Amino acid sequence: LIVVVGFSAYPVAFALFISFTRTNGLTFEWRWFENYIAIFSDPIVHQVFLNNITFLISVPLVIFVAVIVSVLLFEQVRGWKFFRVIFFLPNVLSVAVIGIMFRNAFGFDGAVNQALALFGVEPIQFFTQGSTAIAIIILALVWSGFGYQALLLLAGLTSINPAVFEAAAIDGAGWWKRLWYITLPNIRRVLGFVFIINVLYTFSSLFGFVFVMTAGGPGFDTTTIDYLVYLRAFSSSNLGSGAALAVVLFIFIGLLTLLQNKVFK
Repeated sequence: LIVVVGFSAYPVAFALFISFTRTNGLTFEWRWFENYIAIFSDPIVHQVFLNNITFLISVPLVIFVAVIVSVLLFEQVRGWKFFRVIFFLPNVLSVAVIGIMFRNAFGFDGAVNQALALFGVEPIQFFTQGSTAIAIIILALVWSGFGYQALLLLAGLTSINPAVFEAAAIDGAGWWKRLWYITLPNIRRVLGFVFIINVLYTFSSLFGFVFVMTAGGPGFDTTTIDYLVYLRAFSSSNLGSGAALAVVLFIFIGLLTLLQNKVFK
């Protein structure tokens, strides 16, 4: 109880309090809803929210890869035990390590540009344009996340009666038909859960990738809401502004979760 209250409940309550103030952590000036009004009228917040929407592209991509991989592992293709370990390895790595890997690989002198040079292609500045920088972060998200999602889906697949697949195969159903008419309907609850946690992850947990790979740049083109909370709270003299944005994000995620639960019911 002490740990939960001390490290969770109290910080949340304190963040809610300072969201109504202008504070540098030492002095507090009560400002009521001024921080919240500033958030909703701030064009940077609007741009950053749209950035998060763009990052949602990673959700169907990572689920698609995870579904294919989990089905192949479930069918125990040759070397499936080896691949199960290999595909899960990215999930063991920290976000910082993954971010550095992709930043170095797609850097101006990185492995990708060196490979392109073999075909006579000029080096590309991947991180100087928002569109390509976002694409690389999405690629990192898919690469680092599909193994864990595949593990969740594989757990759902093991609950399906194997006799159903055998009967379908005898009736002449091909691999894609079995996937579409048997596999996906039987794991729809797990798919719904995976979809929800990936959407929530996109809005609340991209800080590490952005901080290490692009630092939100160029400009605010790759800045996410959780990274903007950090910038507003700790890179300025007003912690209240960052706290207010964190509270808005918390409320938004809560409403989004309720909506998704209703859709996937």
